[in-house]
Amino acid sequence: MISLSLSHIADVLGGRLVVRRGDTPDTLVSGLVDTDSRLIAPGDIFVAKPGETTDGHLFVGTAVERGAALAIVERELDDEVSQIVVPDVVAALSDLARDVVARVRSAGELKIVGITGSNGKTTTKNLLARILEGTGETVSPRASFNNEVGAPLTMLRVTDATRYLVSEFGASAPGAIAHLAGLVTPDIGVVLMVGMAHAGGFGGIESTFHAKSELVRATREGGLAVLNVDDPRVAAMEPIACERGQGVRWFGRSERAEVRAVDVEVSASGTRADLIVDGQAYTLTLRVLGEHHVMNALAALAAATALGVPAADAVARLETVEIAERWRMQPLGSDRVRIINDAYNASPDSMAAALRTLAQITGPGERTVAVLGAMSELGEYADEEHDRVGLLAVRLRIQRIVVIGPEARRMYLEAIAQGSWDGEAVFFADADAAYDYLSTELRDGDRVLVKSSNSAGLRHLGDRLGDLFA
Repeated sequence: MISLSLSHIADVLGGRLVVRRGDTPDTLVSGLVDTDSRLIAPGDIFVAKPGETTDGHLFVGTAVERGAALAIVERELDDEVSQIVVPDVVAALSDLARDVVARVRSAGELKIVGITGSNGKTTTKNLLARILEGTGETVSPRASFNNEVGAPLTMLRVTDATRYLVSEFGASAPGAIAHLAGLVTPDIGVVLMVGMAHAGGFGGIESTFHAKSELVRATREGGLAVLNVDDPRVAAMEPIACERGQGVRWFGRSERAEVRAVDVEVSASGTRADLIVDGQAYTLTLRVLGEHHVMNALAALAAATALGVPAADAVARLETVEIAERWRMQPLGSDRVRIINDAYNASPDSMAAALRTLAQITGPGERTVAVLGAMSELGEYADEEHDRVGLLAVRLRIQRIVVIGPEARRMYLEAIAQGSWDGEAVFFADADAAYDYLSTELRDGDRVLVKSSNSAGLRHLGDRLGDLFA
């Protein structure tokens, strides 16, 4: 974080400053800001966030032992560290992030890119950050820091030397993206797709459209909207961009796109794509598995080249990326038994994309095995969407369908109903039982996809299988 006095931070947060251990209101702090006491280093700021199972106020002492220079709290504590007492520490995080980013932006060359979409946010964020970090200091989220806590924590990592801030915005509820993007008013807003992810929480896909379009509305007037031309709902955000005087830069497979893929080949070692970027031809060899990640690469290219990065340089930097993120299409195991661990997140769209990738990368004499768990946050659409996944797995001729957990059982039942009743589809109540089965069932030449939402916990099963067949 940039250097700020205790009194300035207190004023920004509207909080009460409690000065301890020789500090004064003019004492400067410039460390990182975090809600995890285990990550605090000397000079950092600890935010005592109440949680579902514990309370950050209980760990202020640990943060002090690790060298915290300031604690942001909701009640004054006896710990020997200066404190700013506020009514709501999560709201305080947003207030501080807004102030810090505005100060850096006014003093330097900071450019801000916001990314949202039902799928692909984290991968696109990582791809764009890899491109931009070759040009200047770039701040981007760790993992999927895209909510009311993670997004501000990322923003607070900017310094006076930061040239690019890449922010990922998730939508936990209507208005969430508007709030988070409104903290920084991005120069470029990237919308990847509008799908069924979180549809249960929004009341349907049209409500999801309105939530994702909040990013375009929050992007600065005269800025740029980078939109997926192949998704009709994303393309329908063009009038919103025009109302705000924004340019529109299209990416996708359509000839209308300034940044497009004209030919894509998928293999077990990655994805090759012929690209056209502003009329010039390039070839991209992406080591990240899956045809669907080409769209994420196109979005990253569209944003990076709009910021002035030469397309050839951007493509070269994309080719250095080995995996999108841990537990996202992550290759494990060995050439003998290849495990693809994609169990950090799942929606109907990403589930379908992962299953198609499995079918595409499996060669003659090899066997497709899909290990599937529940997709969360689908609400009233859950039964129908799980049925669709079971149907798709059969239509793709997946040779072993292993379904885990009662919430995912309809995938198994649909696969049985579609003809996978002779041992092709099996069901297990939990991951341990599935591991016991898979440890003896898997054989040389198997290509295994492990896919579920994070809440299903199958990412750990994927890791265990990867270690077993390494």
